[in-house]
Amino acid sequence: MESNWYAVYVRSRHEFKVHNALLAKGIESFLPVVERLRQWKDRKKLIPFPLFPGYLFVKLPDDKVYFLHVLKINGVVKILGDSSGYQPVDEDQIVSIYKMVNSKLAIDEHPYLKEGQKVKIVTGPLSGVQGILQGKGAEQYVVVSIDILQKGVAVKVNIHDIEPVI
Repeated sequence: MESNWYAVYVRSRHEFKVHNALLAKGIESFLPVVERLRQWKDRKKLIPFPLFPGYLFVKLPDDKVYFLHVLKINGVVKILGDSSGYQPVDEDQIVSIYKMVNSKLAIDEHPYLKEGQKVKIVTGPLSGVQGILQGKGAEQYVVVSIDILQKGVAVKVNIHDIEPVI
C-alpha cells in the first residue's frame, strides 16, 4: 500500500507531545525543529522550537484506519485537507525541509510563495534541495514552500550554487 505525507494540525504547544505519541504508536512522524537562542537574566540557552508552530507531518498509507489512529491522539486537531479529503504533502517538499533542518544552517520560517523561479541547489550540504528563488536586496534565498500549510522556509544561498529547474 502506498504511503504519503500529510500535514497534521495540533493544539498549541503540543507538537513534541504529539510527535512522541505518534512514534510510540509506530507511525512515521516528522517534526521540523530549529534552535533559537533564549536569554534569561542569568544565562542564555539554545531552545528547540517547531519550525512550523502548530504543525507536524505524518507518513500514512491511504487507509482510513491509519488516519483514525492519528486523529485519536491527544493534542491532534485535524489532518489538513479540503472537501475532497486529506491532501498529501509532496514528498520532495518534506525531503527538502528535512535537509534544510539537518544542515545546521540558519533557517527560519518564511512567508508562503507561489510565484517565482523554481531552482535547485547544486553544491554544498543542501545539494539537491529544490525551492523558489527570492532576493532580498543583494542577498539571495531559496525558499521551500509547503503548499498545504501555506508556509515556507528560507535559506541564504550563493547565486552560483543554484540552477533553474526546467
